[in-house]
This record gives sequence, structure tokens and C-alpha cells, in this order.
Amino acid sequence: MDMTQLLTQKIHPDIGPETAGTFIDLFCGCGGFTLGMMRAGFRCLAAIDFNKHAVETLRANLANIPNVLQRDLTAYPPENLAELIGTNHVDVIVGGPPCQGFSTARQCDGANHGARLKEDPRRLLYREFLKYIGFFMPRVFVMENVLGIKSAAGGKYFTRVQAEARDLGYRVHGQVEDAWALGVPQKRRRQLIIGTRIDMPNYFLPVLQPAPRAVPYTTLGAAICDLPRLRAGSGLDECDYDLMVRTEYLRRNNEMVRNYLINVLEIEKASKLTNHVSRPHNDRDLRDFAKLREGESSAVAMRDHGVEFEFPYDKSSFKDRYTRQGRSKPCSTIVAHLSKDGLMFIHPTQNRSITPREAARIQSFPDWFRFPEARTNSFRLIGNAVPPLVAEAVGLGVSTYLNNGANVNKTSNLTCSIPIPMNMDEAIQWLLPLLDLDTHALRHIENERFSRGWAAISFLYPGLHPDGGLERGNVSHDIDENNCLGNVDPRLQGPYYEISGWPVVLVPVAEEAWRRFENKIFKYDDLYRCDAQREGMRYRNPELFVGEGSCKMDILSVN
Repeated sequence: MDMTQLLTQKIHPDIGPETAGTFIDLFCGCGGFTLGMMRAGFRCLAAIDFNKHAVETLRANLANIPNVLQRDLTAYPPENLAELIGTNHVDVIVGGPPCQGFSTARQCDGANHGARLKEDPRRLLYREFLKYIGFFMPRVFVMENVLGIKSAAGGKYFTRVQAEARDLGYRVHGQVEDAWALGVPQKRRRQLIIGTRIDMPNYFLPVLQPAPRAVPYTTLGAAICDLPRLRAGSGLDECDYDLMVRTEYLRRNNEMVRNYLINVLEIEKASKLTNHVSRPHNDRDLRDFAKLREGESSAVAMRDHGVEFEFPYDKSSFKDRYTRQGRSKPCSTIVAHLSKDGLMFIHPTQNRSITPREAARIQSFPDWFRFPEARTNSFRLIGNAVPPLVAEAVGLGVSTYLNNGANVNKTSNLTCSIPIPMNMDEAIQWLLPLLDLDTHALRHIENERFSRGWAAISFLYPGLHPDGGLERGNVSHDIDENNCLGNVDPRLQGPYYEISGWPVVLVPVAEEAWRRFENKIFKYDDLYRCDAQREGMRYRNPELFVGEGSCKMDILSVN
């Protein structure tokens, strides 16, 4: 059955109540982020991607989303989307704009920075994402991408995203998430860039918790070993699942297996087993596969066990051409390259590479989520997707943040005994003495005096995030013309770190604050001075606060 036929069916089960807020998914792919956010209780107003197969797959599986659009975001302005969905108010925007233009646009001499970096329009796709942020001004945005964005083009992509988001009025920080720790059975680490609108009265908690349905560190075997055995080049795109075999498998296995199959893959909600078709391999590769032990790569087999393979290779080096995955471990990172050959994803116990359904399960897609019959398209969509379990953890973290933020009043951190500066002059009076101290002196200053200075930073710089105080990278010597603090002390005007926006002169203070937090001298509310940050915003921009717990930004965005 192709995607066009599936569009006429409601093949998805009820996702759950949509009580957490609204969101838009940009560069949505086949819908991994979309599904996870919906499972976390958010209502999707729109999902947009340029890829036809991705859009058709999302429409077929999540048919209750009102607007799933195939659009080129460079040619589709946010005003058009606002008119279509009937509002310019949205709580959250998520997405993963590609960064290939930074990581692969290089001259023949290998340059990936400086004047020799080739022009590539893909480098600017993050600005299309930020264009939607600037128009809708969501309370939170989350951008997901590969770890390489932090170093691509010398870190320019990573830096520009955060700097330009701060200019739009967001506190921004980056954090790395380990998918295996969140219950996804693969070695997948991804970079998140999270922005919270500057008027929000709280900081985003930097540690995500696994979704309730997840079991951290689930193994590959738990995810795929109940599926029918296949030979290379066999299988059906749709078939019945032997219920007696499934029942017996669940009875024989442990809680991790039962949880993943029932709660994550939702096997009981899938009427058919789909996309379980293995690709054919040539005889030489099949003979080479058979020489690999479970969990072993060809390089390890040659080096440690003296195995000789038939594929052409230099016997003086150990080339990694094949990998047989292991049942008791996480799988290697599922990637779009699976669409080409699958040689690095050989089944743990069967002499073939994994099927699209197995790849989808490893990505934590439920069994009722169907992919195109064409194997190449399926693998590409699955490999490019955000794992739904990771997205659900993100969504639950965002939901918790929004709920906590909505319940914070102007007194905010009630457990913090250090007062808030009354005005700009008092905040500067608290901060300046710390700037004259070296690292040793900061470490030995009494806690109350240090805490006053730390609160003053949150008051004076409400756009900074405490987590960014430990970031490094390139330093900008540009003068911030909007920063009136330079008139008080030139050190407060620059230079600053481009990635985090933190003035260089304040970083020793941030390092000391983190040291006190890690040594339990500071509590959470001592480090994240949401109260001082909010009052600093109120002092500078009282027009934003039209009532306790509300903000002019919210009111304007509803109209």
C-alpha cells in the first residue's frame, strides 16, 4: 500500500490529550519530533517540510494535524502560515534546519572556514527557522541537530544561531542529549539549542528526564528480536504478525523488552507488520557477514582474530567496512546513509542488514507508524528523523518549564534568601566589587556578598543564561550600543563571547557561581536567579508587564 492510499485512512491511534500548548514543527521530516511533542501533550498547528515523501508520510500517520505542508521555507513567509492557521500565537516552535552547507561546503583544499569557504545557500537555512521565531515569538523554541554543528565552519553556525536568537529577544543555551539515556536503543548524541523568550520568569532546566514510557539504556535486542526471521532480499511490505509467537516472546522476556514493545512501539495498536523487508546482498558480502561475531566490526575481526575477508582491502591496515550489531548493546547511530547499503548495520543473529521496520524501531517509532514502500525513501526518512522518545522528553521538559513559569510570581525564588537589586544603581554597586577580584579572591569571598553580585548580573543582563557562563569560543570586540552599562564601567561593554553573549569580564564570576553550585554551597535557586532576571526585565521594560503573570508580548501575539 502506497502513501497516497494511506492518506484515506486513519491509521494512527489516539495520541493522547493535547493540554500542554501549541507548537509548529519546521523542517519536520517524516514527523519524529511532531509525534514526540504530541505524545507530550502539545497540539500541532502546522508541520512543514520541502520533501514530498516526508510530508506524505507524516500526513498518512498523523492525519489529525490540520496543516501538514510541503513548502520551501525560503519562499513561504510566516505571515502566510499565520493566515492559514488563523493565529500568530504559538507556544513552541521546534525543528532541525539542515547544517550540511557548513559541514560539507569546502574547497578542493579542504577549507571549511575563512575566505575559502564556498558559498552555499544551505548555510542560511537556520535563518528561515529564526525568521519564524521572530514573527511568532513563541515562548520556547528548540532546534535539534548533529553534534557537528558546534564545530562546523569553525563554530560559526552554532554561534550565529544563538547570537541572532538573542537579538530577537531570547535567552539561548546549547545542551547535548544522549538518546540512549532517554530510552532510545542506539548510540545517538545530538545537539539541542533551546531558546526561552526573555520575558519568561524562569530558566529552562538543562537536564531532560526520560518519558514515563521509556526505559533508559534499552538494548537493541529488546527493540527488534521479536520480529520474524528473514533472509537477505526477502520479506513483505505488509503482513500479519503471528500473535501466538508475539505472546510467547513477551512471556519469555524481561520487563525492559515488554516495556519497549508495548509502551514505546505500541505493538498491540498495529494491525499489520509493515516495512519488514530486507535488502538483497551479493554473495561475497553474505559470505563476509558470516565471518563476523555478534557486536564485531570487520576492522576488529581482522585485527584481533586474523579474519580474512573477500572484499578488496589493504592487508596492512584494518578497514572498517562491515559491522554486526550486538543484542545486548545499543545500535550504532541510525543515519540516512542506510539508504545506500546497510553494511554497518548487520543484524545481530541473521545474515543480512536491518530492515526499515527494524531501523524505525531503533529510532523509537511505533509499529503503527508506516513508511513508504520504497526502501531507499524509508531509510532516508527514518535516518533523518528525530527519535520520538527524544522529542517526547523534550516536549515534557518544555511543558514542565511552561507550567512552572506560569506559576511564578514576582517574588519568584522564595527559597533564595539574597535580595533582588531595587534598581540599576544598586545592582551595579553590588557587581563592581567582584570585577576587581581574581579567581582566588572570588573563591574566598563570603557567600552573601558573592550572591549579591551574582544576582546583580541576572538583573543587569536578563538575556544571559547561567549555563552559557561556561561557554568559550570566539570573542567579539564589537561595542554594544544598546548597553548603557559601558557608561558606568567600560569593562561592562565588551568584549564578549559570541556563542553565549557573556561579557568576558563576567566569566570568572560565572565560573565561581558554578563551583559553588557543584559543591552544594549554592542551591538551584541561588544559581538560576529567575527573580532577579525578571525584575531586571521589569525595570528596563515595564511596558512588557501589563499584569502579574502576563506579558505584552503574549497579548500582542494573540491579535
